[in-house]
Amino acid sequence: MTMTAPFNFSSFSPGPFILLGVPGLEQFHIWIGIPFFIICLVALAGNSVLLLLISMERSLHQPMFFFLSMLAATDLILSNTCVPKTFSIFWLGPQEITFSGCLIQMFFLHYSFAMDSAILLAMAFDRYVAICFPLRYTTILTRQIITKIVMGIISRSFCIIFPCVFLLKRLPFCRTHIIPHTYCEHIGIARLACADISVNIWYGFAVPVMTVMSDLILTGVSYTLILCTIFNLPSRDARQKALSTCGSHVCVSLIFYTPAIFSVLTHRFGHNIPRSFHILFANLYVAIPPALNPIIYGVKTKQIQDKIILLFFPKENK
Repeated sequence: MTMTAPFNFSSFSPGPFILLGVPGLEQFHIWIGIPFFIICLVALAGNSVLLLLISMERSLHQPMFFFLSMLAATDLILSNTCVPKTFSIFWLGPQEITFSGCLIQMFFLHYSFAMDSAILLAMAFDRYVAICFPLRYTTILTRQIITKIVMGIISRSFCIIFPCVFLLKRLPFCRTHIIPHTYCEHIGIARLACADISVNIWYGFAVPVMTVMSDLILTGVSYTLILCTIFNLPSRDARQKALSTCGSHVCVSLIFYTPAIFSVLTHRFGHNIPRSFHILFANLYVAIPPALNPIIYGVKTKQIQDKIILLFFPKENK
């Protein structure tokens, strides 16, 4: 008696996947693509200008702006990882992507999120030291300490996300290769496999979420201690200056963490929410924070505001 194999084990190098876009809203793809294109341009321009200013201006060579440049670089990686493919889907129809390309896109997508979370925590720590221990700021945040923080951010994010690549490569794919999304993400790929994906589900949910939640809690603790210190300052001007300095960081943290928590909760428990909403929200989450971050820092951080005016209107400042 011969037995047929339950699935195709050549799936370790499966054929190309097809990204559909937003199922159910295909007739609106062209119109949906227009605002995403504008948002992408704003993100690319804003983060590029931030990096240019911070690299050129010696007065901005401080720990706070170094972490801000890391955030801008990570946002550029995030935008370039998903958005170009998304445009091609919205404007040219469903697109093929190789299995290797899908894994690379998935890795850099999740890696960027992990990096963003860790950088926001580092920025909260920087403001905590600057406001709570102003006289010891330069002795605490030395070049060596900043280097260790940066290496910790990079290595931790890599160690959290890289196992997802192996968790996907071990799976056999014998079902459809159609992904009802605009980009590849871990659980979306795993659900196409014809094998048990319990490990993928628990790792993909528990480890990154626990990491981001710990970052969120520590960031919240930092800003709580900062606020306590600010309200104990004797001078009203000093309180306003400290609040203004932290305002941009708090806004960026809220923009990052609020939709992240909402996305995780709806993805896990919002079974009655239409799939098209999940996908549109996931795309907004990828596109909007990288576009808003440089705008917020440009508006609320006076040092950057002054340098931007000087960069674009040099004659008016002579």
